[in-house]
Amino acid sequence: MSADPAAEAARRRTFAIISHPDAGKTTLTESLLLAGGAIHLAGAVAARGAARRTRSDWMKIERERGISVSSSVMMFEHGGEVFNLLDTPGHEDFSEDTYRTLTAADSAIMVLDAAKGIEPQTLKLFEVCRLRDIPITTFINKMDREAQDPFALLDEIHSKLAMDTAPMYWPAASGQRFAGMLDLTRDEFVPFKRLEAGEDGFASQERQKRGGANFLEGVRDDVRAELEETAELAREGLPKFDLKAFREGHLTPVYFGSALRRFGIPELLAGLGAHAPSPRPLPATSKGQEREIDPAFGEVTGFIFKIQANMDPKHRDRVGFFRVSSGRFQRGMTLKTAAGKAINVHNPLMFMAQEREIADEAFPGDVIGIPNHGGLRVGDSLSQSGDVSFRGIPNFAPEILKRVRVRDPLKQKHLRRALESLGEEGVTQVFKPVTGGDLVVGAVGQLQFEVLDERMKAEYGLEVIFEPSPYQAARWVSAETRADLEAFTDKSKSQMAADVDEAPVFLGKSAWEIGYVQEKIRRYAFPPPRSARFKRLPAKALLKPLRRICAL
Repeated sequence: MSADPAAEAARRRTFAIISHPDAGKTTLTESLLLAGGAIHLAGAVAARGAARRTRSDWMKIERERGISVSSSVMMFEHGGEVFNLLDTPGHEDFSEDTYRTLTAADSAIMVLDAAKGIEPQTLKLFEVCRLRDIPITTFINKMDREAQDPFALLDEIHSKLAMDTAPMYWPAASGQRFAGMLDLTRDEFVPFKRLEAGEDGFASQERQKRGGANFLEGVRDDVRAELEETAELAREGLPKFDLKAFREGHLTPVYFGSALRRFGIPELLAGLGAHAPSPRPLPATSKGQEREIDPAFGEVTGFIFKIQANMDPKHRDRVGFFRVSSGRFQRGMTLKTAAGKAINVHNPLMFMAQEREIADEAFPGDVIGIPNHGGLRVGDSLSQSGDVSFRGIPNFAPEILKRVRVRDPLKQKHLRRALESLGEEGVTQVFKPVTGGDLVVGAVGQLQFEVLDERMKAEYGLEVIFEPSPYQAARWVSAETRADLEAFTDKSKSQMAADVDEAPVFLGKSAWEIGYVQEKIRRYAFPPPRSARFKRLPAKALLKPLRRICAL
């Protein structure tokens, strides 16, 4: 008996976690996995009876530096719901990966440091969520350290994000005085127990009901008085939770806790299961008509929002992260791109960070991996008919360009293959100048070059040198006629290059030169290639202009 895609979709909660670096996003990710029963200890997976180590930060450089540089996908089942957790990089140099991952999420958890409140990167990612009408749940982290006044934190969210705040719990002090939190809905107190290093389990103890003999037992008198006063003010003076307002993006439910001490995590997970939306209809083009594809649509559809190379260090693999949007996907299916290319999906993967298993089926909201050898790109739409094309996958022009060469000249071919493989991920761009010379690599931020250097050593055994490039900007070139395109490329041959898809790219020596060329030759446009894959989003929503898309 086949499962109903609509019923299965209703059980799915696909969400991303966004934050400023060091707010505790990755720690929260592992604590959620622990609360959901996906792992026994933070970092140890319980799958097929084996205790296997995993972390959402699975790359060597991530573990060494303690930062996330690549999105991870983790799937687990808890309380009758299936959760697809998308962990995203917090560092702004990798925000492009985060922006793309958010296209696959139906909701998001915004993690705030209780001492710092809203930080710049958090604000940027929030704007992307708002652009896509993604409901946001707020988790105020690190309450076991000295924190700002809760009312001040909620007022900052309201003033900076123009969004109502509805606290679901209320903290009893912070730092060394932190005693737990009051459930404002049930009027029950959740005591805090400070876990010692290496201690298992969660920091919350048995709930204490108001009116019971043990209500607020062990709480200091000054903390008790402060909690009773402030909780009443919060209950009377702040908005009540409204499901409709939340899902429309006008209100955020707020939870407090400590990801490191694993306090407040079960309550956050329960809130996601109860309130976060199941997969929603997505805008697309089908048979030339604009429409929305809902989970009950008559065929399997979805899109590739990420490519990851070398997840398995033993193989030179490439895995496309495929968000299922409709239908019941089954292993062995043949899916088609919007361009008509057939992809036979024989070994679809189910993820737990770097660990993966074969997925026999998947439903709307799920994210599965499709192994391929360069046949898929970020932004590709896949469906059984090949007639569906989804919109809204962002793409960015690089802001820093550098020449790259390998220390051992005999490994030049290896360098090119390695760069092209990593370039397919879409995070860094690789350009081959038409007139010869060293390859040019483009990235949004400086840290991407450091990560690329580390990955070249670890994954390909190559030592590379990055040098200043005479170019400062890159634009993809297209024209209405082939003759116009050839006339432009011939005239600008010394500054022309090709990307990994052999699409023509103009390398400008300055931003001024790009503007000058565009002004002088108005019949040329500079949109990205594969325009069916990348659709323009308002530049203000991404805070950095989509400079790769500069149609005249």
